[in-house]
Amino acid sequence: MAVNEYEGPTMPRQNWETRGRSFGSAADAYDSTRPGYPVDAVRWILGDEPRCVVELGAGTGILTRKLIACGHEVVAVEPDQAMLARLTDTTPGVTALVGRAESIPVPDASADAVLVGHAYHWFRPEPAHAEMARVLRPRGVLAALWNLRDESVPWSAELSAILTDEDRGVDRESPAAVMLHGALAALRGTGDANMSGWLKSPSFGAEFGAIERNFFPHSVTHTAETLVELVQSRSYYLTAAPQRQAELSGQVRRLALTHPDLVGREAFEMPYVTVVFRAIRMSPRMDTLTAGR
Repeated sequence: MAVNEYEGPTMPRQNWETRGRSFGSAADAYDSTRPGYPVDAVRWILGDEPRCVVELGAGTGILTRKLIACGHEVVAVEPDQAMLARLTDTTPGVTALVGRAESIPVPDASADAVLVGHAYHWFRPEPAHAEMARVLRPRGVLAALWNLRDESVPWSAELSAILTDEDRGVDRESPAAVMLHGALAALRGTGDANMSGWLKSPSFGAEFGAIERNFFPHSVTHTAETLVELVQSRSYYLTAAPQRQAELSGQVRRLALTHPDLVGREAFEMPYVTVVFRAIRMSPRMDTLTAGR
């Protein structure tokens, strides 16, 4: 089966948006269990000089704190009040604003970079791309980052098998192959799946240049309980029926306690690869030349 080609009917847009609005109820678990982003990934996107960065879908500030630690000035934009409250509580030195990618509450040409950590798939592409281009200075950078489980590790692959329903029946109009779950091998060119949809021809719209891609491996330490909490912070879990939630929690806990690679271990490493898609905001002259081709 090709990446992002799912069995069954597609999810109605309303249900997809409900999933996107579900995170506030799990803000604490989200902040404490979701993976961070490697410094090397931030440097590859932004370089070493301080930049003015607008971060969209900033959530609880996981990427925000990394950007600030690297010396960048950050305007964090997040639509969920509970997530934003957690961000402001834990992230000194940030400007935090309620807003969406489709209507960014910052002036024109005011940012050197726009970054999106694990939220791009919730955006409506055309209005979001237009807004990103509006707030960026010419030659500014736009980057979307995803933390993907490394399924070449057997127990991680079994976790993905437990969570497989998370991506079934999703809205095929969503821009970024849902959350890219299961796509890592294909993206690296080592899997036998054929990429489709946005992944086949990724683009941030006509005002941006060609997308570059890079990979940054890292890991996060978990216990059986924090692995369960991680799953409980996901939109699929948060919007599932109580019976399905209990089933998922039980399956993940059993995996952590009984898998041969994990049994008897109080703590273990969850392997991730941060995948970055990066493009440059073209100058007005470049826009004109491209449009005339």
